[in-house]
Amino acid sequence: MLKISADSVYLEDGKFHQHKVIITDREGKILAIEDAKGHDTASVQYYNGKIVPGFVNTHCHLELSHMKDVAPTGTGLIPFLNTVVGQREVDPDYIMQCIVRADKEMYDAGIVAVGDISNKVDTASTKRDSKIDYYTFVEMFDLMQSSMTQSAIDLYSEVHKGQVDDGHHQKSYVPHAPYSVTPALFSFINNANNQDATVSIHNQETVDENDMFLTKKGGFVDFFKGFGNDLAQFSSTGKTSIHYAIEHLKPTDRTIFVHNTMTTRDDVKAAHDWGREVFWATCPNANLYIENRLPDYRVFLDTKATVTIGTDSLTSNWQLSIWEEVKTILRFQSYLDLETVLQWATINGARALGFDDRLGSITVGKTPGLVLIDELGVKRI
Repeated sequence: MLKISADSVYLEDGKFHQHKVIITDREGKILAIEDAKGHDTASVQYYNGKIVPGFVNTHCHLELSHMKDVAPTGTGLIPFLNTVVGQREVDPDYIMQCIVRADKEMYDAGIVAVGDISNKVDTASTKRDSKIDYYTFVEMFDLMQSSMTQSAIDLYSEVHKGQVDDGHHQKSYVPHAPYSVTPALFSFINNANNQDATVSIHNQETVDENDMFLTKKGGFVDFFKGFGNDLAQFSSTGKTSIHYAIEHLKPTDRTIFVHNTMTTRDDVKAAHDWGREVFWATCPNANLYIENRLPDYRVFLDTKATVTIGTDSLTSNWQLSIWEEVKTILRFQSYLDLETVLQWATINGARALGFDDRLGSITVGKTPGLVLIDELGVKRI
């Protein structure tokens, strides 16, 4: 049994508390949370700083870790996508080394669970051996061409089979984005997943995405032409892209909309009216890296949305630390406070991945992983 305390402790009510002692077993399971005055100080391990539960990263592309510093910053999403497509194939041994290194980087940064996008099986062995719990999102797309739908199903079914789902790991099929998935492929995803699935989808990351659905204009028209697709099978809807997504997603799934840079209050309300459990993942450093802009977080506060935090990949970020994402949010959005954003980084993320029975908060019965925040940064306790 261990007794741990600090200057303040972030508890399940979303507030910092002083003079608290956390009692755990040797595996880190929380046995009790008590007032410090009832304990001999000699029996308590005391830390200068703040103790918080382990962080949850709800959006990462671990398999792209080898592309750090490859894509230039500030180009916008479509040039960024072209860079990823054109330069993701390199020596397999180097890819594996980078995946292992990135997994360790996240663990050392206090991350206990990751929602990870996978287009391949490259990450499977690392996840199997990792100290982190992974929810693998096997990401599917057919570039809005029905002629590609069956080949996409065949390809990603094999990826799904190869990805890990033992122990605390989970997996599901997910669509890439509204602009890259046909209704037929959405239908396959909905039918293939189990009834307790989390589904992730990139959403409204750039103005071009909304323009495609509103008017069939914008940068994605030329983007698809580069793949030999004139979008003849696609008709604009006159609505923003999220409406196409919720028309074809399953409302009973836990659904994580990712990025949401251009998302409005009306978009959020439409999704909340539609879905049972809707989450909004923000990846601020990636948004700054790619488009040099952030979402308007007041949209999510005003609509009482459940926000989570992701890092995206090392292709679009300088590091894989949720604490650095928290710091970026607070640096640019002074109307937010640490207690609120920590809720995004911990319990909200655990709920989104369906891991909140054991992770996300310092709660009796959970094994959340304890992290110390001090003037030097973060470290595991």
